[in-house]
Amino acid sequence: MDAYRLLILVHACFGTLALASYWNAALSRKGSPWHKAAGRLYVKSMLGIIASALPIAAVAFARGNPGRGIFLSYLVVITATALWLGWRAVRRKQDQAAFRDRRYVVVAWLNLAAAAAVFAIGLRTGNGVLIGFAAISVYGGTTMLRRHRRPLDTPRWWLREHFAAMLACGVATHIAFLSIGLSRMLQGAGIELGGRLELLSWFAPVLVALLAGIYFKRKYFPVRPTAASLD
Repeated sequence: MDAYRLLILVHACFGTLALASYWNAALSRKGSPWHKAAGRLYVKSMLGIIASALPIAAVAFARGNPGRGIFLSYLVVITATALWLGWRAVRRKQDQAAFRDRRYVVVAWLNLAAAAAVFAIGLRTGNGVLIGFAAISVYGGTTMLRRHRRPLDTPRWWLREHFAAMLACGVATHIAFLSIGLSRMLQGAGIELGGRLELLSWFAPVLVALLAGIYFKRKYFPVRPTAASLD
């Protein structure tokens, strides 16, 4: 087995571990020992995914496949950002100012720069998926900058940040699995879905995350009626 095949295998193993630990954390009781243990395992497996994705992206560029290289590089940016925010929200939950420090602003601008680059490349190559998904980093970066200027006015701000970041991590994890891992397995079985699988791999995880976000918001952050609304 050559070095590149070994790298792909390692990446796939980290991806499988990430999917398993993500759903273990998602389905377990929030704050329980099992939830925390699964969360720690997920963070470690995602770090392995990020570390192995970077050389895979470099190989793609070197082999004249910039589309794949851009796709992987962009996933690294949005995944690393979400992972970092989710981890920091728990570690800094007693101090929102420390959470939204100078590094937080730098990461926000990095996401906006990534969005601009992906959007420009999508326009140049006519890739509608890249054009559309530049919006992920635009939304993430602008939201971060807005909350740096005007922090969330709630004691449970960190929980909102944690949920949002973990949903974003889930989107990136499942996009990578559907567009890379599943597509390879289907190709090995002689099944070609073409553009349908690409659209499914990008948009289905986003739709599920949006619905999950609405559910979590209603469950953990219900809007309580004010005195004025009761009059």
